[in-house]
Amino acid sequence: MKHRDPGSAHELLFTQRVPAGDSISREICDRCGFILYDNPKIVVGSVVMHEGKFLMCRRAIEPRKGFWTLPAGFMEQGETTEEGARREAREEANAEIRIRDLLAVYNIPRIAQVQLMYRAELATPEFSSGPESLEVALFAWEDIPWTELAFPSVYWALRQFRTVMDQAVIAPFGNPEGELGNSFPSR
Repeated sequence: MKHRDPGSAHELLFTQRVPAGDSISREICDRCGFILYDNPKIVVGSVVMHEGKFLMCRRAIEPRKGFWTLPAGFMEQGETTEEGARREAREEANAEIRIRDLLAVYNIPRIAQVQLMYRAELATPEFSSGPESLEVALFAWEDIPWTELAFPSVYWALRQFRTVMDQAVIAPFGNPEGELGNSFPSR
C-alpha cells in the first residue's frame, strides 16, 4: 500500500506484520511506524412502525439493489448510534422517526460489521424515497416481501421485533442461534 508522492520522503510504505505487543497481523508503515487498524464497521438502523405497518425501503444501490431493507447504514463520525439511525431514516426514506429502544445487536463477521437495530415509530406520517431508495412503503406483516429482503439481518430484526412489538421494555436480541449472516433463514 502506498500513499502520497511515490518515491518522496512522505510516501507511506505499508507491510503486513504483527506489531510489538499485538497478536494480529496489521498494515504498518515502514517509514513512520503508523499502524492501520482495520476494525469492524458499525451499522445503525431501525424497525419503524406506523399504524401497525412496517416502513421498508427498496434499495437503489448495491449491494442487493432492488431488494427491500429497513432504513439503516453506516454510522458517521461524531454521531451517536441513535442519531445515526435517525439520519439513515431521513436519508433513505425522508422520514422523521422517534426511537423507542435498542432491539438487537447483530454480529456479521464475514463482512466485518456490528449492526445495532432500534425499535422506532414515524414521528410524522410523511415519507418518500431518498437517493439510496427506489421506493419506500409501509407493509402489513402479511404483505412484507419476505423473498425479496436484502439481508439476513433484516429478516432477523423483523421477526424479533414482532415477538416484542407490544412490550414496553425489552432486553435486546442478538444473532439467532448459529446465524452469522451468511445465508437467509427459511421462512
